Amino acid sequence: MYRLITIWLFCCSAYLATAQTQAPPVQHPVYGVNDTVVVYATVMEDGTLVPTSWLLPVEVLGKMPRHLARQQKKMTRLKNAVYVTYPYAREASRIINFMNRRMAGMKDEQSRRQFIKSQEKQLKEAFGDKITSLSVYQGKVLMKLINRQTGADVYAILKEYKGGANARLWQTVAFVFGSSLKQPYDPTGEDAEMEGYVREVEMLYGG
Repeated sequence: MYRLITIWLFCCSAYLATAQTQAPPVQHPVYGVNDTVVVYATVMEDGTLVPTSWLLPVEVLGKMPRHLARQQKKMTRLKNAVYVTYPYAREASRIINFMNRRMAGMKDEQSRRQFIKSQEKQLKEAFGDKITSLSVYQGKVLMKLINRQTGADVYAILKEYKGGANARLWQTVAFVFGSSLKQPYDPTGEDAEMEGYVREVEMLYGG
């Protein structure tokens, strides 16, 4: 008899514990004569049913602030200039490096001049018309990229191959057009943004 009473008390305790953890009953709404639109419902924690509707995604566009628009325009201009001029800088670097290797063993000045002239002709045939059609800004970017590819600015390259007088002449021309042949290149400072675009375009050329 005592055993039966113990089992009965245990079952009652388990039932009461389960009842306390159950969610509250759902409170069904009372519909009126005008409640004819069927919608989804969300059950709240207290069991209340809340009408729910799903809205389609909406794209909201706002006018870009002027300072951001100017910044985006500047970035686009630089990126376009890099993509346009990088092939020229790449080819110029290839030829200049080739010339340096060949001229390292040349001691005769006449042979050096003839060799430089032949390579200059090759550059003009490949890019002459295209380079002359570049804007002043694109020309400035090109000179920076040549510095990046060769490790020397355009003034130093002209002075090496064409002489100091010729280099000064072209430096004067560049200055008149608001630029300079002595374009430095700082990939971690002033030209960090340009370096990012160069790395992008390098992927198209296989590094």
